[in-house]
Amino acid sequence: MTLAIVAESVPLQANEDGVILIGKTRVTLDTVVAVFNQGATAEEIVYRYPSLNLVDVYATIAFYLRHQSEVESYLQQRRQQAQEIRAINQSRFDPQGLRDRLLARSSEQEVC
Repeated sequence: MTLAIVAESVPLQANEDGVILIGKTRVTLDTVVAVFNQGATAEEIVYRYPSLNLVDVYATIAFYLRHQSEVESYLQQRRQQAQEIRAINQSRFDPQGLRDRLLARSSEQEVC
């Protein structure tokens, strides 16, 4: 009996926003790489994110290790986008202004 060696596709896909997801889940590549870099094993990652498949996690880790510079570049780009979105949201919705309005509303309700 001979063992057939075939190339298998990586279980990564980009959604409509360009975010890379693992398999048919909503778990991002960012999440798996971050947890892996914190020292979690593939089994621990599946335990934390039960929608993931162990085979997909191993394949994702292998992809990351083979393409580390490209993945790190993607992750840096995602961090930059997150910072930009956070800045936009903070300028739109001033957290201090919201806190002041909530405290004022609370004070009004106590008076009544």
